[in-house]
Amino acid sequence: MNQSAVSEGVRPPIIRVAAVHDLSGFGRCSLGVVLPVLSAMDIQCCALPTGFFSTHTGYDGFVFHNMTDAMRPTVDHWQSMGLTFDAVYSGFLGSADQIDIVRETIARFRRPGMLAVVDPVMGDHGRPYRTYTAEMCRQMASLADDADLITPNITEAALLLGEDYADAPRGEAGVYRWLTRLSRDGRRSVVITGLTVREGQLGSAWLDAASGRSGVDFLPFVGQEFHGTGDLYASVLVGRLLHGLPLPGAVAAAAGFVHDCAALSWAEQTSAQGGVRFEALLSRLGAGG
Repeated sequence: MNQSAVSEGVRPPIIRVAAVHDLSGFGRCSLGVVLPVLSAMDIQCCALPTGFFSTHTGYDGFVFHNMTDAMRPTVDHWQSMGLTFDAVYSGFLGSADQIDIVRETIARFRRPGMLAVVDPVMGDHGRPYRTYTAEMCRQMASLADDADLITPNITEAALLLGEDYADAPRGEAGVYRWLTRLSRDGRRSVVITGLTVREGQLGSAWLDAASGRSGVDFLPFVGQEFHGTGDLYASVLVGRLLHGLPLPGAVAAAAGFVHDCAALSWAEQTSAQGGVRFEALLSRLGAGG
């Protein structure tokens, strides 16, 4: 952000994101993470909910309300108001129709400089989520083709590539090969999260379409895995990118923030199922870092 503009009393331009995610009433994930993180980074987050869950799906007996019927009318209303967005950022999508709606939303609001980010939330630990069919995985791969940046974990990377998870890379050379394939030979940016190819460390691999550079970043693994860290990571990443940080720096910032939140949560014995206690550290994000 231009600090001289602030000091001179000139209002800086609003950065606005259309966030297409579900909302859980309990559990730190999806819009419950996206909204406060982007807001803390001085970004206006406009929610396009895909569904409401009483808790995230890691808890038994959750209540669910499908929001598909409200999605297109919401996008129609936004467009009739003349709204513009600096990014369209999607996460968990519950049906093939919702995947189509995200594709349409990206096309309707696409303009020079707009960032289309698809976090292809399809699975983890080698398995697709129970709501995802093989056809939905194929459609998600098609949606990813419309993105400027995708942020799969290693399970989702395998699904997007049509590979067996058992054949996922065991070393960094293999990770780079998957990065190149996912980038469509450098035509889109990719961040693969949740890499465990180094013992005792958790990492991300990235390829930046703008510069052609790629790399891997690792930090010590903290105690246990926490629910919702993918949403936290991708939201910080998007926020940093929208404030002008190049992809390598944005990856480092997102990984560092998630690591610190996990370390705090582990020290305080926060429930892993409930997600990391990121609220205490939101002030670190500032208005763009």
